Amino acid sequence: MGKRDELIAKYADDLKNKCKVTPDMALLTKVTIGCGPAIYNADAATVAATQESELETVKTNFLIRKLGLRDGPELMAAINAVMETYGRSERNKYRAVVYYMLVKHFGKEKVYS
Repeated sequence: MGKRDELIAKYADDLKNKCKVTPDMALLTKVTIGCGPAIYNADAATVAATQESELETVKTNFLIRKLGLRDGPELMAAINAVMETYGRSERNKYRAVVYYMLVKHFGKEKVYS
């Protein structure tokens, strides 16, 4: 099993155990691949939920640019909802897991098909 496969398994475990979500493994794999080399960098692989600038980056670079959503208060509300689901006290919030939950939240699975 390669490094990416190990990370995908770790992300699936987080979705199941921390987020109480049954992952669509095909979608999770595509979202993980879409994160590119960031998943291999300890700092870039996680989302710092307490940093407003980090959440703005998720909104701008992922929700608006990647998923093609229009800017509005519902975007930050969705990000905050995902952070609540993941658990505010959870130290490592993996970017691929956060992105996966946002894709599901907005019903944008077609972006990855």
